[in-house]
Amino acid sequence: MANTYTQAYFHLVFSVQNRDALIQKHWKDRLEKYITKVVEGNKHKLLAIGAMPDHIHIFIGYHVNDRIPDLVKEIKTSSNKWVNDNHLSKFRFEWQKGYGAFTHSRSNIDQVVRYILSQERHHAKRSFRDEYLDILRRNEIDFQEMYVFEFFTDVYGWE
Repeated sequence: MANTYTQAYFHLVFSVQNRDALIQKHWKDRLEKYITKVVEGNKHKLLAIGAMPDHIHIFIGYHVNDRIPDLVKEIKTSSNKWVNDNHLSKFRFEWQKGYGAFTHSRSNIDQVVRYILSQERHHAKRSFRDEYLDILRRNEIDFQEMYVFEFFTDVYGWE
């Protein structure tokens, strides 16, 4: 349609099944590059990506002709297969069900990018559980804690 303009930015967050710390430092960059190709192959613009041993943050300029649930499903299923086919994990790799998808304004892009790119430093001081629950609260999302990701402590021991 002529004269139709859109601008949307989404911060996606999801975790490894059972919050297992399966993403290893020596292959996390390869995983991030793989997921970048999936995101960009669906016409979204990757702004930042940051994997930790048990979860990942992805920040995109969103192409509105794609549905977020479809994109997340494709990212998860294709990256599960990619990790397992390449024998990157000693254990079967799978993303946990569910995800967070949070919108941001253009004026927040730099702040969100910095936040995602500093995940390692950030999680030296704060657990993923605390981080994620804070994101839900700041976005005024009504949630029941029992249905949020399974949380465990002390999972950040990069091998």
